Amino acid sequence: MGTLWCNGTFYTMKEEGQAIEAVFVENGIVVALGSRRELERAFKDELEEVKDVNNGYVYPGFVDSHLHMIGHGETKIRLDLSNVTSAQEIKRLLKDKATTLHEGEWLLAEGWNENHFVDRNILHRDELDEICPDHPLYITRICRHAALVNSRALELAGIHLETNDPEGGVIVRDHKGEPTGYLLDAATELVKDVIPEVSEAYIRQALELAVDDLLSKGIVGGHTEDLAYYGGFEKTLSQFMNVIDGHRRKFRAHLLVHHEALDEMKQKQYSFGELTPFIELGAVKLFADGALGGRTALLKKPYSDDPSTSGVAIHSEHSLKKIVQLARECSQPVAIHTIGDGALEMALDVIEQYPLNQGRDRLIHVQVASESLIERMQSLPVALDIQPRFVISDFPWVIERLGQNRMAYSFAWKTLLDAGLACAGGSDAPIEPIDPLLGIHAAVTRRNRGETHEGYLPHEKLSPFEAIQLFTKGSAYAIGKEHSRGFIAEGYSADFTVLDQDLFHIAPDEILSTTVLMTVVDNTVMYVHHEPS
Repeated sequence: MGTLWCNGTFYTMKEEGQAIEAVFVENGIVVALGSRRELERAFKDELEEVKDVNNGYVYPGFVDSHLHMIGHGETKIRLDLSNVTSAQEIKRLLKDKATTLHEGEWLLAEGWNENHFVDRNILHRDELDEICPDHPLYITRICRHAALVNSRALELAGIHLETNDPEGGVIVRDHKGEPTGYLLDAATELVKDVIPEVSEAYIRQALELAVDDLLSKGIVGGHTEDLAYYGGFEKTLSQFMNVIDGHRRKFRAHLLVHHEALDEMKQKQYSFGELTPFIELGAVKLFADGALGGRTALLKKPYSDDPSTSGVAIHSEHSLKKIVQLARECSQPVAIHTIGDGALEMALDVIEQYPLNQGRDRLIHVQVASESLIERMQSLPVALDIQPRFVISDFPWVIERLGQNRMAYSFAWKTLLDAGLACAGGSDAPIEPIDPLLGIHAAVTRRNRGETHEGYLPHEKLSPFEAIQLFTKGSAYAIGKEHSRGFIAEGYSADFTVLDQDLFHIAPDEILSTTVLMTVVDNTVMYVHHEPS
């Protein structure tokens, strides 16, 4: 038996402006498009229910191509510092939080961004010790490539004057060589290794909060990377299975496998591909570099505002090759975090040397490129995961980091698309807000809410059609699902995002006032908007 979806404008996203009046669905798959009258007549014997979208505008279900779902859920449990605008405010919030902790309990917070501070002050461990002398403290930077810790945490991790920097990381030190409490990339792992392992109940709570929030934002699925951070591959995977059970919650979860979880995945005899109708294992995730905020993104030439560094290579060339070789042995593509052009070059070197037999590799972020690197990507089976909101977060200070000469191929979404490269849209939540409408607005305007300038690098603006495609067609293509997801078309999954406004015919800033009316996954309404009473 089937379902007729009607009373709205259904954008197929096959061609710009192409819209139909109604959709008929059977067994979670779209079987016909047309007018309500035509479909009622054609399927009168199979018609079981009629779903009214209340004059809404219906798009293929939005999918976030790169996020950390459990991490997003954690922002609703832990102390969130992402909106703090001064070091003094951080101190106050940490002090208040410390008073709620039990003896010996860790104070965990996340999201600080010194680029939001007038003085750009990064707290020293001495300042953190004054706030929290008795509890080990760990604060993740917004980029998740740096952390601040106090003396108690350094002590538990065994970090002191003589401790060497780990490969792919930096222990920031003062003029005497003493650790300041500021740790970059792999150095953060020294502390994370001694933080008590979270419980399965904690993982489940964070994941439930994340999925429910994603659905409320019109997101029907996400490509997420969580499987190496919460006590191991199987412990984390089991909670995805429990939460996204296909009954209480339907959500398309595509799970990237961190390279450190690959051995356990093989030992437990899991393999690349579908595990349930809603959960699948994807590419092997690895990091080639860090982030621009902490100057750990790997550049081919030194940072313009700090010529003493070109960033950090998380892996040596040998280690990077070894990880890709292991992925190929498992017939898996790789998804490589590449922010700087130096990291992008390393990634291209290794995937050219070890080509993929089938499917597509993924290059995540691609914030700094060059004409020659784009030409190399054009000849490879790769998809690019880009985050439009990074323009909002990183400008204008990123121009200081990179210098004007590198800007021509930095955050160059339109240039990448015009080069014929397949791009998928994500948030990298919790690093950026999860709402895809914010990402679409950023891609179209390249400026923040309330700003009136023409946009940062305005020639790189996308059309609304191109921006929406990032979160529909692009996300499907990145995982080889372009023939079953990403469009409203015959033979495609009945996953829909229903909005109260037509994104093709409103002023760009009106995107920010658009409301999600309904989120549909597998022909099932998983979220419906209710006006506050």
